[in-house]
Amino acid sequence: MANVPSITLNNDVAIPQLGFGVYQVPAEDTAKVVRIALETGYRSIDTAAAYRNEAGVGEAIRSSGLPRAELFVTTKLWNSDQGYDATLRAFDASAGQLGLDQIDLYLIHWPVPKRDCYVDSWRAIEKLYADGRVRAIGVSNFHIPHLRRLFDETGIVPAVNQVELHPYLPQAELRGFHAEHGIVTEAWSPLAQGALLSAELITSLAAKYGKSPAQVVLRWHLQLGNVVIPKTVTPSRIAENLDVFDFELAEDDLAAIGELDNGNRVGPDPDTFNLA
Repeated sequence: MANVPSITLNNDVAIPQLGFGVYQVPAEDTAKVVRIALETGYRSIDTAAAYRNEAGVGEAIRSSGLPRAELFVTTKLWNSDQGYDATLRAFDASAGQLGLDQIDLYLIHWPVPKRDCYVDSWRAIEKLYADGRVRAIGVSNFHIPHLRRLFDETGIVPAVNQVELHPYLPQAELRGFHAEHGIVTEAWSPLAQGALLSAELITSLAAKYGKSPAQVVLRWHLQLGNVVIPKTVTPSRIAENLDVFDFELAEDDLAAIGELDNGNRVGPDPDTFNLA
């Protein structure tokens, strides 16, 4: 099993720096895929109500035989469930699907600016945290103005902001803001849905270090201090993505990867994404 380092959140809860994401994993395949990930050595699993596979994650956890204390489970509040009372109901539904009394990290999935409910949703999540039903709370896809509004109108600074982040979109300004305010940066789509893996720089560095292109990009994330949650359903790649702790990128190579920044997103822009 890989010795995955942890990052301490702003409330002293530790999150593994490398986890396993289940976005777009079909519900009927989720339990099997997550079971493979747990057997491979992953201890952090990231799901969401919108993925419709929380039940499969819960099944894999129960069948794994692993102590609950060894696992870190994240799920997210979907856009249509925002609002104070609706958030509390949605959390109950997610906990029920997962079969867990307590969730390690609960996130608002998107700010959904058109609905303008994320502050009320955050207040509900603060209550869940105060009641001990979740160990840490955070957001996903929030830009700096969204975060500032939470700071101004609520009582708890998010522990995590999970955002699209990869060498084509390294989010330097947002990462700097997170560091200033004690928020951990977590990267979804860390490989830009595979778009990076044929980039000339990445393939040349893979040859230099004797690693795969995916391993080079994941190592870049880790050395930046990001929490990262790659997703794959292929057992060999599940293992490959975890095998990134036996090498280190040189500083000039880290910098060169950062220069791939072209601002291209593979997902929606949080300022305009209002799907509910």
